[in-house]
Amino acid sequence: MALRVGVFRRFRFVQWEFAGRLGPPPGRYVVRRFAGDDVREVIVVSLVPPPTRRRRREPPDVTRVTVIDAAPVPDDATAAAWLRGFDDSSEALAIFSRFMAFHRVAAADPFAPDADPAKALAIRAGYGSGEQLAAGEWTEAKPLPAPSLPTERRRSKHRPADRLAALLSGRDAVLACEELTLRCRADLDLGRNREAALQLEAALSAGLSELSGWVTLGDLAERLSELGGLSAAVAAAGVAARSGTLSEADVEVVSRVLSRLEAALRARAIHAAES
Repeated sequence: MALRVGVFRRFRFVQWEFAGRLGPPPGRYVVRRFAGDDVREVIVVSLVPPPTRRRRREPPDVTRVTVIDAAPVPDDATAAAWLRGFDDSSEALAIFSRFMAFHRVAAADPFAPDADPAKALAIRAGYGSGEQLAAGEWTEAKPLPAPSLPTERRRSKHRPADRLAALLSGRDAVLACEELTLRCRADLDLGRNREAALQLEAALSAGLSELSGWVTLGDLAERLSELGGLSAAVAAAGVAARSGTLSEADVEVVSRVLSRLEAALRARAIHAAES
């Protein structure tokens, strides 16, 4: 195993801790770009004792997910210098996100979650020996801040809590395209571009149909006309996604049209609340 090469070598890592069990069973998972390639990363999933104990009942397990760079550094001094300057966990997070998506497919579990660092109890980077990291431990580590949550893409006169109350009271309804749009946004933000392109086809098709019942509200007619004019570009991106030829230009189309569909759905919700 790559992490056992060299007694004095050190390996760099980024690690997250979550309350409860994420889904993937504890163990070590080797990451390669393709079959036969060198090991690029090793992911270690381990369960650790909870940090505190509550009266009368024990708290849930804590799951520790460690993404380890399989390229060793020669000594502690080199590793410590790297750690002092390290502040960007996005590369490791992309690997963690892919791991969770692969687990969902492998387990055929539609409810398995995506990686969500905002829900982590702790995030840290550090280094240690192969034996330490295989056990989820380290020589030295420092805490990292959680990634900033995306700000709302546009100010809204309607608060989520107000919409929730309207939905629960029957004063508004959830459209099928809203759920499809959310799935598309999650795919796109997590780099699953082919899935996002295919999801957008379904979301836009449903949206054009469902929003047609609201065209008398505000500027929904103009928004619906705009979305209809973009449907051919979305269909082309879907064809490219199915054939495995999705380009950066196609992804830009998906991103742009998704933003316009999200804006139309926000506008419908606001106008419906005010009508």
